[in-house]
Amino acid sequence: MRFGYTIIYYLLLPLIVLRLYWRAVKAPAYSKRIAERFGWFKASDFDKAPIWIHSVSVGETLAAAPMINRLLEEQDRPLVITTTTPTGSERVRVLWGERVFHVYGPYDLPDCIGRFLQRVQPCLLVVMETELWPNLIHSCQHRAIPVVIANARLSAKSARGYQRVAALTRSMLSEISVVAAQSVADGERFQQLGLDKQQLQITGSIKFDVSLESALKEQAKQLYQQWHIGDALVWVAASTHEGEDEKILAAFEQVRQSVPTLRLVIVPRHPERFDRVAQLCKETDMPVIRRSAGKPPVADTGIIVGDTMGEMLVFFGASDMVFMGGSLVENGGHNMLEACAWARPVVTGPSLYNFSEASQLLIQAGAMRVVEEPTQLAELIKAWCADQDLRHQIGVAGERVVEQNRGALQRLLQIIRSYAA
Repeated sequence: MRFGYTIIYYLLLPLIVLRLYWRAVKAPAYSKRIAERFGWFKASDFDKAPIWIHSVSVGETLAAAPMINRLLEEQDRPLVITTTTPTGSERVRVLWGERVFHVYGPYDLPDCIGRFLQRVQPCLLVVMETELWPNLIHSCQHRAIPVVIANARLSAKSARGYQRVAALTRSMLSEISVVAAQSVADGERFQQLGLDKQQLQITGSIKFDVSLESALKEQAKQLYQQWHIGDALVWVAASTHEGEDEKILAAFEQVRQSVPTLRLVIVPRHPERFDRVAQLCKETDMPVIRRSAGKPPVADTGIIVGDTMGEMLVFFGASDMVFMGGSLVENGGHNMLEACAWARPVVTGPSLYNFSEASQLLIQAGAMRVVEEPTQLAELIKAWCADQDLRHQIGVAGERVVEQNRGALQRLLQIIRSYAA
């Protein structure tokens, strides 16, 4: 099965490269550093075998940040961090600069992975969440490099996809050292696909271990003062997707009819959509500014387009209420726990399979609301605008859920230490 998969991958490779250039039309960075994806790059002269962390894109990189920071503090081994997207790459450079070695991850082809491993020679591979690549895992196992799937999640939808290639999946899972799963349900799905019970540990989600440093709180305080002119309230719509922005703007226009002081901060998930979303906002006939312009809002500013990278946590801290995107379209939702850590009330759409357990905990605690369409969203935001005590009550409930579920990071670090000693 893996041999057949490899042949198909090689045959599709020209189309995969063409897709990179197609994506570069909107995001030019995709056309750069392509050689790295084939394992061609100049490696550092590591004094010890490094720990290799693969974090795909922005979301996984931010989730891995507390773990990476702790490893930089505690480990004397160098860290190699790979991503597959330019936005993920940029986050790595901004967060850690020269403290880590960063390249794009290799394509899942034996020669690409071989060149990468020959240059890096890691002592351990830590894969964030569920990036399961058969040749990558097999190549590591063949070279006696342990593989840890960290903060692992597996939705029912993804499990059905892996089940379609059951033999390949079973073989791949047998070569993993440890799956550190976010929940019992995730672990059970891995086992149903063929993972041995001895390879499974339920560690919880490290996304509950979000850290709000004092410097971050100070930045949020300053931005809060800047955005809250007069009696303005601020609603952050975070990580929105194609087809979702129009729904957010429709709800916002409804709310503004009765709450004219409400200000919307809309933050598209992908940078290539910044211009398009900014244009949509201008079509509302409300005064719009872009965060990247560096100009503070004035009294009549209705919408701020959050077209910068790496500021989401600050935006949450400067808000009064939060909508978490990727949920009014069928995308599975995004990390709402960061907003909850700031004690902000959170609302999402119904598509939440990427955060099913966290969502259930928040809903049961009365810390998060779920709406189906823009009119429901507008009514909820209107109610929150009118009741500060209600916002506080919901926000505190979310903060309590986050605090009660911390600890996954420490459990995951213990696993990593055992293999990287």
